[in-house]
Amino acid sequence: MPSSRDSSRRGPPPPKLFEYTLPGGWSVLAGRTDRDNEILSLKITKANDWWFHVRGMPGSHVVLVVPAGEEPDRETVKAAAAVAAWHCKKRDARMVAVTGTRGRYVSKARGAPPGTVEVRKEVVFKVKPALPEGAE
Repeated sequence: MPSSRDSSRRGPPPPKLFEYTLPGGWSVLAGRTDRDNEILSLKITKANDWWFHVRGMPGSHVVLVVPAGEEPDRETVKAAAAVAAWHCKKRDARMVAVTGTRGRYVSKARGAPPGTVEVRKEVVFKVKPALPEGAE
C-alpha cells in the first residue's frame, strides 16, 4: 500500500479547464480559477497559440490552440475571443472588449498574485459573448 508520502510526490492536481471546439475543429481552453488560469497561460499555452482575457475585469484566461504550421482565420480568432467574453461578468452585454495576443507575449511579473499576467502586443476585439454552437 502506498504511503501518504508517495502521494505528495505527485504534485498539485492538474487544472480543471473548460474545453470547446470551434467550427473547423479549432480547440479553445478556458480556466476556471486563478490557479487554472495561471497554469493554462504560463505552462500549457504555446508561443503561437492565441491568448485572450476580457479587458478591465476578472474573467477566465482563454486559449485558442494553434497547431504547428497552421494559422486561424480572423473569424476563428474572434470566436475564441467571444468565449473569453462569455467567461466574465459581462456575459449578458451586447459587446465586450477582449484583449488578445500570442502566447509568447504573456508572462508573469515576479511576486504577482496567482492568475495575474502581463501582456504585450495586444489586439483588442469587440465581440458579443458567445460559446460555440452546441456548447454549454
